[in-house]
Amino acid sequence: MRIVLDAMGTDDAPRIEVAGAIEALREYESDVELILVGDREVIDAELARHELVPNRLSVHHAPDRVQACDSPASVIRKKPNSSIVVGLELQRKRDADAFVSAGSTGAVMATSLFKLRPLPGVDRPTIGTLLPTAEEQCLLVDAGANVDCKPQHLIQFAHLGNIYAREIMGRTKPRIALLNIGKEPGKGDELSAAAYGMLKNEDGLNFVGNLEGRDIIEGVCDVVVCDGFVGNVLLKFYESVAQFIVRLIKTELDTLTENSLDFDRIFQILDYSETGGAPLLGVGGVSVICHGGSSSKAIRNAIRVAAQAVRSDMVVQTTNCLSASISNALEGVS
Repeated sequence: MRIVLDAMGTDDAPRIEVAGAIEALREYESDVELILVGDREVIDAELARHELVPNRLSVHHAPDRVQACDSPASVIRKKPNSSIVVGLELQRKRDADAFVSAGSTGAVMATSLFKLRPLPGVDRPTIGTLLPTAEEQCLLVDAGANVDCKPQHLIQFAHLGNIYAREIMGRTKPRIALLNIGKEPGKGDELSAAAYGMLKNEDGLNFVGNLEGRDIIEGVCDVVVCDGFVGNVLLKFYESVAQFIVRLIKTELDTLTENSLDFDRIFQILDYSETGGAPLLGVGGVSVICHGGSSSKAIRNAIRVAAQAVRSDMVVQTTNCLSASISNALEGVS
């Protein structure tokens, strides 16, 4: 299994990517091979700082780097030698099985759409990310890929989330909920009201109705559906609250003279780096998107997400499920 890691994506690249890659190869199965894509001279210099580099690690030269100021739609044309474009091209040519990047979310999405193409029946691929709850984790779709949506797009997100929750997360009959400002039918703006009416009549989905933001933490559903604008705001607030709670608990523990409690599990649940990366669902390949401020642990776990998607044959599973359940329903969506 060959996984491409964009070595120039994080705010502190390539130090974080190199460390995360080495950690991943030491921890994960021997069937994983990593390809670091980026400026070879810079990457080699960083690799030289590590005493032992696993032999399942190689470097593919890409001299350019996508900057935050670059227009995502123009990256392929203006920066064809960037680590994002070169890395996804390796997957398009089947020289790699997956791609992981902490670079520009917009650039990764736009390039993934161009290089990997949307799956048949998918108009708007969506970013799916896991949120901690009082029960099992739930999947948020969309976490930021599509800020302007039509009701039909939310139906697509629901189906893509349903497939991922069932095939990757192991939920037998995923509970699908629509994020809204109230639980009653008809609540919310025109988009939410129209999507509710379509979801409640949609075959193949276990739609449990509207969900208020405060209910997510209780673990009452497996998939939360919303547009990317709302989803991205929710995700960033969720992460900031989790980090605040972790800091608060650690501060309180520091004031204790003697502590016999084990808070490792709490920290693990609240730490976003435990998830690492969010897959772009609905494209013909495995593209995992990470935070620009990711730690080496987050990169390591994003590689795990990519490996899991490859092992489970996620793209084929999604294609088969889509063709069986929603191809007719999505016909004609613009």
